[in-house]
Amino acid sequence: MRNIWTIAKREFNLYFASAVAYAVAFALLLILGLFFYIDLSFAAQYGNTPDASRTTGLFLFLMLFFTPALTMRSMAEEQRTGTLELLLTAPVKEWELITGKWLAAFSFVALLILATFIYQAILNRIVVPPLDRGPLLANYFGLLLACAAMLAIGVCVSSWFSNQIAAFFTIIAILLLGWVISQPAQSLTGPAAVLLNYLDLRGHFYNNFTQGVIDLSDITYFVSTVVLFLFIGARSIESRRWR
Repeated sequence: MRNIWTIAKREFNLYFASAVAYAVAFALLLILGLFFYIDLSFAAQYGNTPDASRTTGLFLFLMLFFTPALTMRSMAEEQRTGTLELLLTAPVKEWELITGKWLAAFSFVALLILATFIYQAILNRIVVPPLDRGPLLANYFGLLLACAAMLAIGVCVSSWFSNQIAAFFTIIAILLLGWVISQPAQSLTGPAAVLLNYLDLRGHFYNNFTQGVIDLSDITYFVSTVVLFLFIGARSIESRRWR
């Protein structure tokens, strides 16, 4: 565990030395703020109650494009600069390295998610009655799980390349596939439809968590995705040790 925390701390600090991370944080919070303002304006104009889940729903959608930016360099840069070979000669196991990289990315995104609570605090002061904390916390819990899964995919794919651009577009392709994979299920029946619906990344968040419902199958899906892709990433790094 010490190696994981050491790697995670080092990588987490690097995010605050990276212009890309600041650009992602600025763009994401700016877009969320603009949509929050528009939502409040329409609510005031038509007398509607703003939906607190719109912030988390939009956050996850934006992570489709910001996840590659945050994770493309995590392993690809190590391979490009040759520092991966140095890490592999150190007393660090492959799974510790990949887990530390993922934990750093997840911690950075968790900070951004925490920052969005300002929108909910403002909304809570405006609406009557105040926001129901139970569904809101379930919403954010689901967002953390979904982002954790997406970041695990990004870090894993980054371990396949030494070129960050190649990693960037491959991560986007895989995330988009997970986002739309259930669409063919609308014209299918039987086990194939069930499988495609279960693999749907979007559905596991929007169908339940945004409604304030915590379903064990959704938790299992996201946790399994994290474990699977971290495992694949570790095996990818291990294969390079023997080349």
